Amino acid sequence: MSAPTAWLVTGAHGQLGRELTALLGARPGDELTALGRDRLDLTDEDGVRATVRGWLAGARAAGRRPVLLNAAAYTAVDAAETDEDTALVVNGHAPGWLAEELAGAGRLVHLSTDYVFDGSATEPYPVDAPLAPRSAYGRTKAAGERAVAAAGGEATVVRTAWVYSRHSASFVRTMAGRAEAGAEVSVVDDQVGSPTWAAGLAAGLVALGERDEPAPPVLHRTDAGAVSWFGLARAVYEELGADPALVAPTTTAAFPRPAPRPAWSVLDGGPWLAAGLPEPLPWREALHRALAVPAGV
Repeated sequence: MSAPTAWLVTGAHGQLGRELTALLGARPGDELTALGRDRLDLTDEDGVRATVRGWLAGARAAGRRPVLLNAAAYTAVDAAETDEDTALVVNGHAPGWLAEELAGAGRLVHLSTDYVFDGSATEPYPVDAPLAPRSAYGRTKAAGERAVAAAGGEATVVRTAWVYSRHSASFVRTMAGRAEAGAEVSVVDDQVGSPTWAAGLAAGLVALGERDEPAPPVLHRTDAGAVSWFGLARAVYEELGADPALVAPTTTAAFPRPAPRPAWSVLDGGPWLAAGLPEPLPWREALHRALAVPAGV
């Protein structure tokens, strides 16, 4: 990218937002604005639009190309079942407001999820697979995708799945704690997906944001390969030198939750590679690297 970039990261305090902020804050010549929920209330349309307009004006005045990475979301999957109205504003309406303000003025990269699909497939979901969410969370994220598309402009929806980091609340961090304690755990073995290290995902999103060429409207980006939650938990135990036999398989039916979980969350990353974007690591290699980072760092 020829001109320096003005980056705006929303959801800056989440596990992906923290990785984006750390990565972009170390880039010389670029300018970073990182906003968490304390500084950007995505339920406040007027506030959202005013914030983006102010940031765009500053970027133009400084001769920087504006790129907004929207990592903010209502991610409490079970809570959304009884609070769908709020989730719809954050996940559905707010991305549309961002896209409308960016249309013709800058680039938007908006994060979405495997939950927009029904989870019944047996092959990786292509980027143009029909949306068929089965949960309130999935419905609101699908609404966000549609809002971004309707706004036009230079916007790309990036679907991902099973995101984790060592320093933020996630399945991997929970399993790491259990492994370090030598605890027995039971983990579902009938849900399959692609674990995705937040640090690697962040690097890929930055590469997408800074490219000179237009990007496709929808892409998938997870780490490579697939495994069940049970297999992932065993891998965490193995990486940390704990006995993987402490991890026992169980079924989704044995652990009912308010929101249905997809049985199949594997996404086709072919278009990501075809766009010339960085190739993701195999999930097990990414996990190894993630667990080598001390917790809390």
